[in-house]
Amino acid sequence: VQLVESGGGLVQPGGSLRLSCAASGFTFSRTTMRWARQGPGKGFEWVSTIYGDGNTLYRDSVRGRFTISRDNAKNTVYLQMNSLKPEDTAVYYCAIDLATRGQGTQVTVSS
Repeated sequence: VQLVESGGGLVQPGGSLRLSCAASGFTFSRTTMRWARQGPGKGFEWVSTIYGDGNTLYRDSVRGRFTISRDNAKNTVYLQMNSLKPEDTAVYYCAIDLATRGQGTQVTVSS
Protein backbone atom coordinates (compact mmCIF):
# COMPACT_ATOMS: atom_id res chain seq x y z
CA VAL A 1 0.00 0.00 0.00
CA GLN A 2 1.29 3.44 -0.92
CA LEU A 3 -0.36 6.79 -0.21
CA VAL A 4 1.34 9.96 -1.46
CA GLU A 5 -0.05 13.36 -0.51
CA SER A 6 0.60 16.63 -2.31
CA GLY A 7 -0.79 20.14 -2.48
CA GLY A 8 0.13 21.57 0.89
CA GLY A 9 1.68 24.98 1.39
CA LEU A 10 1.42 28.40 2.96
CA VAL A 11 -1.86 30.26 2.53
CA GLN A 12 -3.39 33.36 4.07
CA PRO A 13 -6.48 33.12 6.28
CA GLY A 14 -9.56 32.86 4.10
CA GLY A 15 -7.62 31.22 1.31
CA SER A 16 -7.97 27.82 -0.31
CA LEU A 17 -5.87 24.76 -1.00
CA ARG A 18 -6.58 21.42 -2.62
CA LEU A 19 -4.78 18.37 -1.32
CA SER A 20 -4.38 15.25 -3.42
CA CYS A 21 -3.51 11.70 -2.43
CA ALA A 22 -2.35 9.19 -5.02
CA ALA A 23 -3.04 5.64 -3.88
CA SER A 24 -1.67 2.31 -5.06
CA GLY A 25 -1.28 -1.27 -3.96
CA PHE A 26 -4.91 -2.03 -3.08
CA THR A 27 -8.41 -1.96 -4.55
CA PHE A 28 -8.98 1.76 -4.27
CA SER A 29 -12.58 1.91 -5.47
CA ARG A 30 -13.76 -0.37 -2.66
CA THR A 31 -11.74 1.28 0.10
CA THR A 32 -12.92 3.91 2.54
CA MET A 33 -10.45 6.79 2.41
CA ARG A 34 -9.80 9.42 5.04
CA TRP A 35 -7.98 12.66 5.63
CA ALA A 36 -6.53 13.34 9.05
CA ARG A 37 -4.31 16.04 10.52
CA GLN A 38 -2.02 16.80 13.39
CA GLY A 39 -1.44 20.41 14.32
CA PRO A 40 1.46 21.80 16.36
CA GLY A 41 1.05 20.64 19.95
CA LYS A 42 -2.22 18.91 19.10
CA GLY A 43 -3.34 15.33 18.83
CA PHE A 44 -4.05 13.37 15.67
CA GLU A 45 -7.61 13.97 14.47
CA TRP A 46 -9.78 12.66 11.68
CA VAL A 47 -10.91 15.40 9.31
CA SER A 48 -13.04 13.71 6.68
CA THR A 49 -14.04 10.30 5.32
CA ILE A 50 -15.31 9.16 1.94
CA TYR A 51 -16.77 5.70 1.46
CA GLY A 52 -16.63 3.62 -1.68
CA ASP A 53 -20.22 4.59 -2.46
CA GLY A 54 -19.32 8.28 -2.26
CA ASN A 55 -20.92 9.05 1.08
CA THR A 56 -18.90 11.48 3.18
CA LEU A 57 -18.31 12.50 6.77
CA TYR A 58 -16.71 15.63 8.22
CA ARG A 59 -15.62 16.76 11.64
CA ASP A 60 -17.70 19.68 12.87
CA SER A 61 -14.90 22.24 12.68
CA VAL A 62 -14.44 21.79 8.91
CA ARG A 63 -17.96 20.99 7.75
CA GLY A 64 -19.08 23.52 5.14
CA ARG A 65 -15.50 24.59 4.41
CA PHE A 66 -13.80 21.34 3.34
CA THR A 67 -14.93 18.92 0.65
CA ILE A 68 -13.60 15.41 0.22
CA SER A 69 -13.89 13.68 -3.14
CA ARG A 70 -12.44 10.74 -5.00
CA ASP A 71 -11.62 9.77 -8.58
CA ASN A 72 -11.63 6.00 -8.76
CA ALA A 73 -10.27 6.06 -12.33
CA LYS A 74 -7.17 7.86 -11.07
CA ASN A 75 -6.93 6.14 -7.67
CA THR A 76 -6.86 9.58 -6.10
CA VAL A 77 -8.66 11.21 -3.20
CA TYR A 78 -8.86 14.97 -2.76
CA LEU A 79 -9.53 17.45 0.00
CA GLN A 80 -10.67 20.89 -1.13
CA MET A 81 -10.14 23.32 1.73
CA ASN A 82 -11.78 26.73 1.58
CA SER A 83 -12.04 29.58 4.07
CA LEU A 84 -8.93 28.35 5.79
CA LYS A 85 -8.24 29.44 9.36
CA PRO A 86 -5.00 29.59 11.34
CA GLU A 87 -6.28 26.69 13.45
CA ASP A 88 -6.31 24.53 10.31
CA THR A 89 -2.51 24.64 10.34
CA ALA A 90 -1.33 21.03 10.52
CA VAL A 91 0.33 18.17 8.74
CA TYR A 92 -2.43 16.55 6.71
CA TYR A 93 -2.41 12.82 6.11
CA CYS A 94 -4.22 10.63 3.66
CA ALA A 95 -5.14 7.40 5.43
CA ILE A 96 -7.00 4.16 5.26
CA ASP A 97 -6.76 3.64 9.00
CA LEU A 98 -4.49 4.60 11.89
CA ALA A 99 -1.84 2.16 10.77
CA THR A 100 -1.94 2.96 7.06
CA ARG A 101 -1.28 6.54 6.04
CA GLY A 102 0.99 8.63 3.86
CA GLN A 103 3.94 10.77 4.84
CA GLY A 104 1.81 13.89 5.17
CA THR A 105 1.80 17.34 3.63
CA GLN A 106 2.21 20.56 5.60
CA VAL A 107 -0.56 23.16 5.51
CA THR A 108 0.21 26.50 7.12
CA VAL A 109 -2.44 29.20 7.39
CA SER A 110 -0.89 32.49 8.34
CA SER A 111 -0.80 36.13 7.32
